[in-house]
Amino acid sequence: MPTQRGYRQACGIARGLDLVGERWSLLVVRELLLGPKRFTDLQQALPTASPNALSDRLRELADAGVVRRRQLPAPSNARVYELTTWGRELEPIVVALGTWALAAPPTAEQVFVSVDSAMLTIRTYFVPTPKQPEMTIRIELRDHGPAGVFGVHLTQSGAEVTHEPPEEPDAQLVTTTEALLAAFGENDLAHAAEITGNPKIVRHLTANVHVP
Repeated sequence: MPTQRGYRQACGIARGLDLVGERWSLLVVRELLLGPKRFTDLQQALPTASPNALSDRLRELADAGVVRRRQLPAPSNARVYELTTWGRELEPIVVALGTWALAAPPTAEQVFVSVDSAMLTIRTYFVPTPKQPEMTIRIELRDHGPAGVFGVHLTQSGAEVTHEPPEEPDAQLVTTTEALLAAFGENDLAHAAEITGNPKIVRHLTANVHVP
């Protein structure tokens, strides 16, 4: 944030808001928690952000050392944005803010859920069972096309979520974002999903995502 718009207070909270308090900044961080993205991917995830506003936030976050831009190797050669090591330290802050805000009822216009936001729900709120066996799941949220494909690795520590699906998953789930969100805390997705492999693993996943 430019100095003339800062809070000008010798306080860590004020300094933090100087860095990431502008509109869209923390949502850009949210969208990069699961891995790097192209500008067009960020536009898809933040559809009401204007291109100019998104460009401004990315530039400011890069200047602050929260985000960096790099070019992927061939054959992709795409230019992507990713969090720096320091930027990744914002994850518990972003998650805590989201959990805190769940106590407030949503407004009528708050209907859009980005695909990464839905999958971060799994990473944040999945509660492993005692002696949790390691299991892998390929999840495809068909309403998001190629951007909706993820890999989930369940361990005794929790759920690891990435944009890279496992080559030989124990189970595969194809569904919609809405159906997945509705299934959290439940153990039945069969009415709104295609499941291959071991269906018990998918039921185990959804039943153990406990959103406050």
